Amino acid sequence: MARRCELTGKDVMTGNNVSHANNRSRRRFLPNLCNVSLMSDTLGETYKLRISAHALRSVEHRGGLDAFLMKAVEAELSPKARLLRTEIKRRQAAA
Repeated sequence: MARRCELTGKDVMTGNNVSHANNRSRRRFLPNLCNVSLMSDTLGETYKLRISAHALRSVEHRGGLDAFLMKAVEAELSPKARLLRTEIKRRQAAA
């Protein structure tokens, strides 16, 4: 399982540990991923996603999973989130 947020695409970054003597060694910055269940208002179901804590705050700020997915850039979404987005669009168009 990749260390990547399913909604925002936030991924592992690399950098250096720098000592007091200015010695540099490589390190990894891991995203703060959480396993959460989010409710879709349009579909009426809950979906389990592995998203960053920042994405969870963004979902709540935008007013729920449906609103977040409608406003999100498609290239950043995981395949699971893209399928969810198309299903939400289909249901909203039918209603």
